[in-house]
Amino acid sequence: MLKIFFGDNPGNGYIFNTDVFFNNSYEDEWITADISRQMIKDVDGSEVKGGNLIESPYLGPIPPERLSGGVKTLILIAHDRKHIFNGSACGDNCARWMLRLAENQDILIRLGHIMNFGCDPFNIEVVNTGQVVHTMQELDEEVIKNRLLRDEK
Repeated sequence: MLKIFFGDNPGNGYIFNTDVFFNNSYEDEWITADISRQMIKDVDGSEVKGGNLIESPYLGPIPPERLSGGVKTLILIAHDRKHIFNGSACGDNCARWMLRLAENQDILIRLGHIMNFGCDPFNIEVVNTGQVVHTMQELDEEVIKNRLLRDEK
C-alpha cells in the first residue's frame, strides 16, 4: 500500500533532495531493471541502453545523472527500501508509478502537496491520520480537514 506523510519531516531515514542522493547512490543494476526501464520510457520518454547510457529524445545520449528528478525518485523508491523519499520531487506523471510500486509492498513517501492520483480507485494511507482513502476527493478532504498542509508566510 502507498503510505503518504504530508508535511515537512516524516522521520529518520528521510531524503529531501532525491536528485543529489540518487546521483551519489544509484547502482547500474537499478537502471537496467525492467521496472526502471519502463518508468524511464514512460516518464522521460528515454530508452535505457545500458547501466551508464540512456538515449533521451531531447538531450541525446545521457548518463543516469541527467534523468529527471521524478524518475530518479521513482527508481529510488523501487530499489532503496531503507529510506523515505520526497515524493514532491515528482510530477503528477509519476503518481501511477507510485501506486504500481506499492501494489506488492508498503511504500512510505513524503508529500508537501496533494498529488493527482487520477480517477481510478486506489488505496492510500494518510500516515498523519491513519485513514485509508480510495479516491482523490477522499484524499483532498482528509488533507484539508486535518490541515496537513499549511501555507508558510
